[in-house]
Amino acid sequence: MAMTAIIPSFTLESGVVLRNVPLAYRTWGRLNEAADNIIIVGHSLTSSADVSRWWAGVIGPGRALDTGRYFVVCVNVVGSPYGSLSPLVVDAGTGRPYGPTLPQATVRDAVGLQKLLLDQLGVRRIAFAVGGSMGGMQALEWAFYGDYVRGIVPIGVGGYHSPWCIAFSEAQRQAIFSDGCWEDGWYGAERTPAAELATARMIAMISYRSFASFTQRFGRSRANGAADSPFKVESYLHHHGEKLVDRFDANCYVYLTRLMDTHDVARGRGPYEHVLRGIGQSTLVVGMRSDVLYTLAEQEELAVHIPNARLAVMDSVHGHDTFLIEQCALSSIIKTWRKEEIDPHIHV
Repeated sequence: MAMTAIIPSFTLESGVVLRNVPLAYRTWGRLNEAADNIIIVGHSLTSSADVSRWWAGVIGPGRALDTGRYFVVCVNVVGSPYGSLSPLVVDAGTGRPYGPTLPQATVRDAVGLQKLLLDQLGVRRIAFAVGGSMGGMQALEWAFYGDYVRGIVPIGVGGYHSPWCIAFSEAQRQAIFSDGCWEDGWYGAERTPAAELATARMIAMISYRSFASFTQRFGRSRANGAADSPFKVESYLHHHGEKLVDRFDANCYVYLTRLMDTHDVARGRGPYEHVLRGIGQSTLVVGMRSDVLYTLAEQEELAVHIPNARLAVMDSVHGHDTFLIEQCALSSIIKTWRKEEIDPHIHV
């Protein structure tokens, strides 16, 4: 069950001050006496803070996120509909949900809020930060907390959101905006533009997989074998679009894709390569060879310029979603790195 912390005050990068910010989070394992055995997990775009639901093969005793040795924490990102401050939360000033008026946060803001929550939990040092996709952006931002963070594991992400990724995000947002009611905002599930949100998700699902993945799984097969029935790949996309509508909110989707577009570790810090060379933590960069959204070249770039980095490449046809599908393989990769770079420094 998720818990909720309240951050009394936080100033966004934009200068807007947020008051009494709710942050939903989950924890597993126990905090040690030194308060330094923390693994902070960043979740992806539409995931919640419940890591056990979407990374069951990675978290647990003996796995990469070893709950017998480490205190694992995952915080629901601001803007997400699973308990933290989001467009669904009521604005005390108006008495209505924020909707699209919620001040826009950045990835850097999201991590800053998480740091204040960890302070409330008594954390003195993070063993390592890990996450894939949007979670990988958070892992990279944790690198700029110096000695407070011992290691980082960014998965399937680059050091900034590329024009390619921003283009996919904008196409998804425009699908939602096609409802024609965006200026009015949506206040509650009854106003969610279901077909438009489903279409946005369908666009995203194409970018999460690969040519080989779709060819191998669907080919040109029809849903029920009849010549006039939909192709199986069409049914697949519609299914995932409908599933997201059942559990997510359009305002939150727009908010979080814009938050992801802000990702740029070099913003305000100096030249990009110089900023990467300044990352001092032990770093494991994980890339997927078939990823067409965050291409392997982006992970290779991180590994080249971050001084204490190593690159692990997952060979799978599943594209960007490999980090969610090939969980046993990913857990083994992270665990091997953790045992060499992190475990020797942590006492339980």
